[in-house]
Amino acid sequence: MDLKKLQAMNPSEYADAADGYRAISDMADAAKGRIDKQITKVMQKANEGQAADAAQKQLAKLSQNFHYTQVECGLISGALNGFSSEIAAPRRRLMEALDDAKALSYTVDANGSVAYPAGGENELTGEKIAGGTVTGFNGIYSRGPGPDMTGLRSPNPNRAKAQDIADRIAHAVQEAMEIDDRYSKALGKLKAAPGLTVDTKTWTDVAADADAVSSAASEYVKDHIPLDKSPADCKKWWDSLSDEQRDEYKRAFPEIIGNLDGIPSDVRDEVNHENLDMLIGKLSGEDGERAKTQLDALKSIQQQLQDNAAKQLVDPKEPPMYLLGVGDEGLGRAIVAFGNPDKSKNVSAYVPGLGTALDTGFAGGDVKRAYDTAVDARNIDPSSASIVWLGYDPPQLDAPLDPATLVSDTDVMSAHDAEEGAPAYNSFMGGLAATNDHKDLHLVAIGHSYGSRLVGAATQEPGGIPGADDVILVGSPGTGVNHAADLGVGKDHVFVGAAENDPVSHLPSKKEAVAGTVGFFGGGPAGAYLLGDLADQGDDDLWFGKDPASEAFGARRFKVLDGPVPVVDGQGLTPAHSNYFNPARDKDPVSAANVAAIVTGRPDLVTWDKYR
Repeated sequence: MDLKKLQAMNPSEYADAADGYRAISDMADAAKGRIDKQITKVMQKANEGQAADAAQKQLAKLSQNFHYTQVECGLISGALNGFSSEIAAPRRRLMEALDDAKALSYTVDANGSVAYPAGGENELTGEKIAGGTVTGFNGIYSRGPGPDMTGLRSPNPNRAKAQDIADRIAHAVQEAMEIDDRYSKALGKLKAAPGLTVDTKTWTDVAADADAVSSAASEYVKDHIPLDKSPADCKKWWDSLSDEQRDEYKRAFPEIIGNLDGIPSDVRDEVNHENLDMLIGKLSGEDGERAKTQLDALKSIQQQLQDNAAKQLVDPKEPPMYLLGVGDEGLGRAIVAFGNPDKSKNVSAYVPGLGTALDTGFAGGDVKRAYDTAVDARNIDPSSASIVWLGYDPPQLDAPLDPATLVSDTDVMSAHDAEEGAPAYNSFMGGLAATNDHKDLHLVAIGHSYGSRLVGAATQEPGGIPGADDVILVGSPGTGVNHAADLGVGKDHVFVGAAENDPVSHLPSKKEAVAGTVGFFGGGPAGAYLLGDLADQGDDDLWFGKDPASEAFGARRFKVLDGPVPVVDGQGLTPAHSNYFNPARDKDPVSAANVAAIVTGRPDLVTWDKYR
């Protein structure tokens, strides 16, 4: 990049090229869809045998090739659009400077120096002061000695004007060089070797390509995508775009659009399928236990998405699965819904707690809890959707939920993780409220275990939880507030489930823990349980405030089963802590049914329990 190249450049040509690559991406996507949804399925029904199996494998390979083409061309399109948009500003400033030079009859050299004519008179001799040449002093060109570079202000009035023009030229070219370098490096990565086989390693490369494009286009993204706006503003922005613009952003910046609150759920789901492939590829290329743990979880979620799509064809009542968010930052991110949150009247978003991370436990356990809640809720009202939201880093345990060490675990017993995660949860809830089609949306916040502390923190953010009508707390060690009325939805809309054999819901207050009044198992909640709920015999305090199941807290306590006794029943230290959403006969169908009734806005179907 230099002055002449910048001057000759036409930014719109790069935008046209971006449109061409996006068209290829769209065609590849359509071809993949025809293979997956039409040709392959017809062949499955019509053919059997080795020849048919071989043909299916070839079709699958071709589908992957089209998929790769779709994603890579989308990234190229985004890079070219970003370059076209960014390079236009320095080119405009260059052309303005050149026009000013021409109007003054100054000569601009190829290196950006500006020659100006004689002007003004020498007071002593009466002669005209000679002209000279200047270069930009704070740009890409160093200031060299000119004919009148005396260190004093030149009496030639043309000198100052020429210097201003030279500086503007230098700044414009310098900025253009930086932009050109960024995008050239990103585009240089977007290449495929001849005879490419699309496999896991390929998707590892694609993930790196996506990162390169996002990094190169960071300024373009900030200028064009409302990252710092409210979910409602994001929804307005998305609605204002043309189909072509939406397609551009989906193709070029999937990791942003797929995780942006205020974008419609079907769009987020579509884009996050791409993000899922790229994340699996990225993590496949990394070493370490964290990468392997998250990789296994993402593969499980990917398989569930495929299985769910197959079930949808057989049973229309099966709640459709949506991937509303995914990422590998921190302990991992995943937001999974069953039922379309934008089309459903009743929507719940459940926050998991202690020990949760993007692992197979989350993929198999927490995701299933959202599924079970959706199924039970849809049996009451088909217009229902249930979500599990892992959008924060929950506190982790050295041992699997060991009550003996809970109160000594500074991470678990701190409100820091909850308060850090609360703004993200509120943003997500605000997005649900913005994109839902129903004027009378019934939105429910659910906090399980430490997740109830996050929900409590979210209610204390300015304005509370956007759009929330009800709050459900299960297995809660406290919410950070002492009264249900403090949660912002009215105390009659706060519902609590607490199993008598769930030690986490019996955590001692900080005062009791310090005093050692429960003593057993090092002062942990199992000790509180086995010594007869000592934590509840004083002022109803738990670790994070009043016991939500107590009369002093003032919520509505619904019936749950007592659950297995810790240790004694041979199911570990906290078996009752994980049963609240499980409708299985040997788990807690009573709690699951009550949660579903609350989610659908039918408290008349709830069975109630007395306060502790």
